[in-house]
Amino acid sequence: MQQYLQNKKGLVQNVFNRVYGRYDLMNDLMSLGAHRLWKKNLINMMNSSGNQKLIDVACGTGDIAKLFLSYVNNSSEITCVDPNHGMIKKGKEKLKEYKQLKWIISSAENLPIPKEIFDFYTISFGLRNTKDLKKTLSEAYRVLKPGGRFLCLEFSKIDNSGLNFIYKNYSKLIPSIGKLVVGEKEPYEYLVKSIENFLNQDELISLMIDKGFKKCAYRNLSGGIVSIHSGWKI
Repeated sequence: MQQYLQNKKGLVQNVFNRVYGRYDLMNDLMSLGAHRLWKKNLINMMNSSGNQKLIDVACGTGDIAKLFLSYVNNSSEITCVDPNHGMIKKGKEKLKEYKQLKWIISSAENLPIPKEIFDFYTISFGLRNTKDLKKTLSEAYRVLKPGGRFLCLEFSKIDNSGLNFIYKNYSKLIPSIGKLVVGEKEPYEYLVKSIENFLNQDELISLMIDKGFKKCAYRNLSGGIVSIHSGWKI
């Protein structure tokens, strides 16, 4: 399933090339810090017992990896994957004290990894930026072990009309915040458009089922501003 915006030549890569230096700061500002709570919800949903392998795709600067290692007392191995060189470099610098991390520069659609390696596959605010949703989900399924779990944290659709009105109007301010903090507004104009154009909760569930995942479900956070989708490889 091709995504129109993301398939414009070099668009997404150019967006993150321009913002990776202040990526973490902008995440805090845009979400008013809520992204940290959303990510902790994701980790808690995983309920890992430790000594399990995680692949975190579209890893950014490694927030999920750090939270996961804290949750399991550093008892797991994590492969962090992102297509952006600058983002990987910043992640390595930020998490240099952690020896359990492997970093790979790759798209989500073509992971240079053998099949059935991981207990968990996570992707946070990254599925929306892939060029092909079906290929990305197929790769997620391929690299998971039987019994492995897929979890996706992503911007979603709000049911409450009042909250949706507030959110839509706040979103209009995000490019101006980007201009002020990063010196660029265009990457954040893309961000707003990509959220508006992305699938709703049930549409993503249907794609996951189509790609073989079982026991698929989602949990809305913050009234549906974001949701966590979960599915199992059985």
